[in-house]
Amino acid sequence: MEITLIRHGEPEWVRDGLNVVDPPLTERGRLQAERVAEVLGSEQFDEVIVSPLRRARQTAAPLLAALGHAEVIEAFLHEIREPDWHGTPVELARTAYAEERSRAAEERWTGLQGGGEPPRDFVERVRSGAAEYWAARGMFRAKQTLPIWHIERPAHRVVVVAHAGTNGVLLCQLLGLEPVPWEWDRFVTRHASITRLSSMQMSDGHTFSLSRLSDVEHLPLDARTM
Repeated sequence: MEITLIRHGEPEWVRDGLNVVDPPLTERGRLQAERVAEVLGSEQFDEVIVSPLRRARQTAAPLLAALGHAEVIEAFLHEIREPDWHGTPVELARTAYAEERSRAAEERWTGLQGGGEPPRDFVERVRSGAAEYWAARGMFRAKQTLPIWHIERPAHRVVVVAHAGTNGVLLCQLLGLEPVPWEWDRFVTRHASITRLSSMQMSDGHTFSLSRLSDVEHLPLDARTM
């Protein structure tokens, strides 16, 4: 099994000093998406699944066109849900995140002040949704301490176009790591970056190898953003 994780391109988080909820890509973000399609469009993939958010869908569109795949949205790939900040001053979001980062590690599970999805709920949502998705394709975690998976279709290739948070949760799940309230910071992935995992045959199943993390070699130097 090969799983390719793509983070969305650069989004327009702020417009005229105000927060934008579910933002579109910037002009640079659209360029990044085109470069992803150029580098992966000649490969063969069995499935491409996409987050329902606009920035991920716009990133996936050129790749889907190059591959000749239809868009397949998976709700569990939705990024952690923030408070409804649309149209509010950007300082509101910045202050809320600074306060959250200042807490003790365990306290960060409760999430942002003012609402939104707590990280504990977010991690559980993505992990359970992914487990259901993998199981439908004959892949599930073996009942043992080590991260060993049963995989019925080891040649299957899947592309996931999503977010720093959701892709971080998937990485930790596949590699057998315990979740933390800051999954998007544990594996730092840049906009329109490519991360690859490949299953490796063991005597009693498969484990995953991380062969590439946050690869942006397909992007010009002035188009590499965080």
